[in-house]
Amino acid sequence: MYRIINRTIIVLLGILFIMPLVWTILTSFTPSIEVITRMNPFSVKNPTFGNYLAAWETIPFLQYYLNTIVIVLGILAVQMITVTLAAYAFARLTFIGSSVIFIVFLVQIMIPPDILIFPNYAIMKELNLIDSKLAIMLPYWASSFGVFLLRQTFKQIPVDLDDATKVDGCKWWQTLFYVYLPSAKPTYVAFGLISVSTHWSNFMWPLIVTNSVESRPLTVGIAIFAQSFETGAQWGTVTAATVLVILPLLAAFFFFQRQFVDSFMHSGLK
Repeated sequence: MYRIINRTIIVLLGILFIMPLVWTILTSFTPSIEVITRMNPFSVKNPTFGNYLAAWETIPFLQYYLNTIVIVLGILAVQMITVTLAAYAFARLTFIGSSVIFIVFLVQIMIPPDILIFPNYAIMKELNLIDSKLAIMLPYWASSFGVFLLRQTFKQIPVDLDDATKVDGCKWWQTLFYVYLPSAKPTYVAFGLISVSTHWSNFMWPLIVTNSVESRPLTVGIAIFAQSFETGAQWGTVTAATVLVILPLLAAFFFFQRQFVDSFMHSGLK
């Protein structure tokens, strides 16, 4: 009985959360004139691809896509190094105050990123990095959540493997590379998806720190387009542009969804 109730609640919540996405996709194929006049918000009488063509011709998507890919991959590449080294240190190295330092490190998860906007902006201004991709990436080159997630996975690896590699003459970095990294592959995939989705859709910090098309990511570019006086009530074009922004994330999630779920099973998180 409880299982049926739980499944029913999950299905209802799933329908509730997917409705805005369905509306956005349907509206992106609806002529802008019909978006306001139609009675049923989920009906499409005269579907058209014109909204996508208009959005692609109006917004410099290629430049925005390139900026976003560089930013997202730049953040992810550095995060993979920093979270791996930090997680290994907290999971296997013994040093004074390790537990306290780890708890203090996790406190960063509780701090809203918006609180750090002003000090981060001041630092970027001192470094003359305003209106650059590097300014967007720098504050996110470390991730306390990634360290926590990866540490949980590393702690489940038997310590005997460390001893065996030491007997074979391996250095600590060789043990990390040949033992820990392969064992934590599902966790890396999950963290990669979380990092990419978070920074792909990041809006507030890029909006504040960028001023030109050469540095803006997709989220900022489409927001400026949606608020411009030239857009007017062209909601079909706006929703088409929105679909073009979120489509890569949807494809990545559906492709890696099994690895995403398996990673949390392996990390011991319920």
